[in-house]
Amino acid sequence: MPESYHPHPDYGFARDFKGYGEKGLQGLKWPNNAKIAVSFVINYEEGGERSVLEGDGVDELVLRESPSSQHRVNERNYNVESEFEYGSRVGFWRLFKMFNDHKMKFTLYGVASAVEKQPEVATRCVEEGHDVASHAYRWLDHHDWSVDKEKEYIRKGITSLKNLTGYAPKGWYYGRPSPHSRTLIPQVYEEMGEELIWASDTYADEIPYWTDLPLEREKKDPKGCLMLPYSYDCNDFKFHCQGTGFRDPQGFFTHLKNAFDVLYEDGENGQPKTMTIGLHCRIVGRPGRFKALRDFVEYIEKKEGVWVATRTEIALAFREQFPYKKGQLA
Repeated sequence: MPESYHPHPDYGFARDFKGYGEKGLQGLKWPNNAKIAVSFVINYEEGGERSVLEGDGVDELVLRESPSSQHRVNERNYNVESEFEYGSRVGFWRLFKMFNDHKMKFTLYGVASAVEKQPEVATRCVEEGHDVASHAYRWLDHHDWSVDKEKEYIRKGITSLKNLTGYAPKGWYYGRPSPHSRTLIPQVYEEMGEELIWASDTYADEIPYWTDLPLEREKKDPKGCLMLPYSYDCNDFKFHCQGTGFRDPQGFFTHLKNAFDVLYEDGENGQPKTMTIGLHCRIVGRPGRFKALRDFVEYIEKKEGVWVATRTEIALAFREQFPYKKGQLA
């Protein structure tokens, strides 16, 4: 039988199956008493993915139109490269224009090395008031990285986006974290004298919650870390999930609409929630899928009491009402 797993005391987090419990969190209010907070997230990965040109040995194997195609070691795949380039050349700007036209703010999950290749993305997001958060320095799996290497790349990610936007990213989402990541990210922010407002490598709830940090156990003034849950179900990446994903754009629209309707009803009943919609430039930026997203935007636009906000805005609204208290979710 396998030996029991014992997490390192400096990095391990206890599991919590109860959360806010049967009654939910009492007293949460979104600005203007909105019934729901809607968070659109654009994952900007184009240029930060695995690439032979970056010394990775292979080009990216996942979240592409033909993930089952054969890959070759140390040989460029121009088809894969061009698919990602579509996201930065066309898809991003299609999404960017739509959200601006509808006066809706989004959060950019920026892979720093990708944004470095197209800095205009960061500049225009800042100019239009969208939030630029970190999606790591490169879009890679961090599981087998040493602590020192991961900390170095966290620093690179913070520094790069700060140089591009004028501020250190207020939030962080890896997607491919290591067991150390949840502790290392706020630790590096503190070492650099920067402020981490939220982290999103969790899928455990529909509203933010606080978590204690292992490295702060003995501190007199712990800061904790606010977790702002992300979503895989309301995410266009499921177009590329064979067998478990969306077969057509109408299925994507229906799923988003159903999720919104249920969460909107929760808000009408005094339990306002957050709905997160995860987007990728090269996926939903394709016209056949884009229309489903635009239809959803137009659907929620007609509803009263909908707060479309950046993830930092949502986190700040929560923190103002529920400041960190050690050992408490809120």
